[in-house]
Amino acid sequence: MKASWLFAAFAFLGAAGGPQAASAADAFTITDVNMRAGPSTRFPRITTLPAGVATTVYGCTRSWDWCDTGWRGLRGWVSAHYLESLYDDRRVIVPDYGRTIGLPIITFEFGTYWDRWYRDRPWYRERDRWRREWRSGWAAEIEPERTYRAIEMEPHRRDVPPGIRKKGPDFCPPGQQKKGRC
Repeated sequence: MKASWLFAAFAFLGAAGGPQAASAADAFTITDVNMRAGPSTRFPRITTLPAGVATTVYGCTRSWDWCDTGWRGLRGWVSAHYLESLYDDRRVIVPDYGRTIGLPIITFEFGTYWDRWYRDRPWYRERDRWRREWRSGWAAEIEPERTYRAIEMEPHRRDVPPGIRKKGPDFCPPGQQKKGRC
């Protein structure tokens, strides 16, 4: 009787943890890289992630330049060009394979993000200044409108891994078929 109760408890915990695990992915830093309070080098530095550490990626900007990451209880943005993720049992650079891997595209919502993660930081009290600067032009530098149109209308050649490129534009990798993405 105890064994069946214990099995049921583990099954419930596994089912409860499933959707959360599916919403994020692991990546590895390829060099020491700064984690920032927003998707730009102009935002305050939270910490420096050492080379080779595993991080959790919650999503990336549409341009695949920045990813919202978590590491050791910290949350912040890391340049995607310094992150690798696993694809076909090898490490690949996130901007080149993010779409194929299935990383979600997300946007940076200044107010809610800072309110949730940075209230205890010394630069949080200058929040209004940081928000004004972000809205006055940084956002356009990070995610220009032309980038949105280019990605949505036609995938960039770099978004398609070399092995898939050879198989034609209609090829769908088996892992993506299972996820219903093709």
